[in-house]
Amino acid sequence: MLKQFEKHFTDLGYQAPTAIQTAVYDAMVGDKNVLGLAPTGSGKTVAFTLPALANLLPGDGTQLIVLEPSQELAIQTSRVMRDWGKLLDLQVVALTGGANVKRQTERLKKRPEIVVGTPGRVLNLVNDRKLKLHLVSMLIVDEADDLLTGDTLDTVREIAQATPADVQLGFFSATDTPILHELDKWFGQDVERVDVRDQDNTQGEVRHGLLQVGMNKRDQMLKRLLAMPNFRALVFFKQSSTLRKTATRFYHDHVSAAGLTSDLRQVQREKALQDFRQGRIRLLLTTDVAARGLDIPKLPAVINYDLPDKVNEYVHRVGRTGRMGEPGQVISLGDDHDLRDLKRLLKDTDYDLVPLYFSGRTLTTERPTAATVKANETAKAERTATTSAAGQTSVTAAVPKSGAKVSVKAAAKAETPNPSKKKKHKNRHTKNKGMRKKWRDHDAQN
Repeated sequence: MLKQFEKHFTDLGYQAPTAIQTAVYDAMVGDKNVLGLAPTGSGKTVAFTLPALANLLPGDGTQLIVLEPSQELAIQTSRVMRDWGKLLDLQVVALTGGANVKRQTERLKKRPEIVVGTPGRVLNLVNDRKLKLHLVSMLIVDEADDLLTGDTLDTVREIAQATPADVQLGFFSATDTPILHELDKWFGQDVERVDVRDQDNTQGEVRHGLLQVGMNKRDQMLKRLLAMPNFRALVFFKQSSTLRKTATRFYHDHVSAAGLTSDLRQVQREKALQDFRQGRIRLLLTTDVAARGLDIPKLPAVINYDLPDKVNEYVHRVGRTGRMGEPGQVISLGDDHDLRDLKRLLKDTDYDLVPLYFSGRTLTTERPTAATVKANETAKAERTATTSAAGQTSVTAAVPKSGAKVSVKAAAKAETPNPSKKKKHKNRHTKNKGMRKKWRDHDAQN
């Protein structure tokens, strides 16, 4: 590690490099192509940032391209790299879809050494000759299991082909997929595989719970979970349409929640994410596309409003909590059939799925008994009675003391208001009608 980095590494509170940071550093500094596999939250961004920046020359044009699957992750990565890059006088520019293209083009004219962006926007600027890749010495594909699928695979390959033939390649992912075993075939270079998923110990204790809730009652359950003190959660949906319905309902019910979807403007997405990180909202409703790879420090819980269909989807969702040694809770909502399917999906993994129950404003693994239910109902009745008593006290306080003289008629009127007596609304035409009659009588006399 460079001396400039060592002090900053300590200042940030890091005690020692993580397994992935140690494993890939020498290989990347030595110009080798690397595939790094490590759990979510294990410091992969810093793992490729430190060796990549060590090989760059300040003022020598764009030399490093980093591709990310979403706007949020591109912005997040650019901030991390900018924090380290300023120690070496290196500039970083983020190129994401949904942002102002002209503004991004103006920033490219300053010839930044590092470009972090989404594949679509990067390729568009390359084709428009606004971004030149002839000096690029390294291309990093983050979240490779996601980017190297479907049409995005072709986009990434086009970007790689636009770089020099000897460009150094770096691929990083939390989950393994078949294409990651065929990188030499798709990119024409040998890639060294570094897998530390079994060696990494950065994950905190994360509990995986199953909460049986029907589809029509899931919004209500989210509200009930908010009754728990200091509860915050990232809530995953399959469909943006379902997410929008829940977000709209919560907005009208004044629930502390916001939506984060790919169809929102970048400013709206950044605000929702910032509000959630700073605790101004307690539920962030999102989809797999929008929230992949997000780093939200000390996130207490992840909720699966809709259950995932693939193991990798579950891995990336639950990886948002329990990061860097912090504890976490995963709550999967579904009916009996849904939860059986999830157990079947994850049967070959190490996740221990435990039934959860919501009782007395807390989550518990013990099935509530009749006595527990009765106790909760009694406590609820007492809270209601206390609230009613407080309201009765405020009404009584408005009644005069015994020494004051109050007429019987006034007292009866105060105790039994007459609901049938309606306020008389003055007809706005009454005055005009009276004036017309006055003038008619005046004419008759004349």
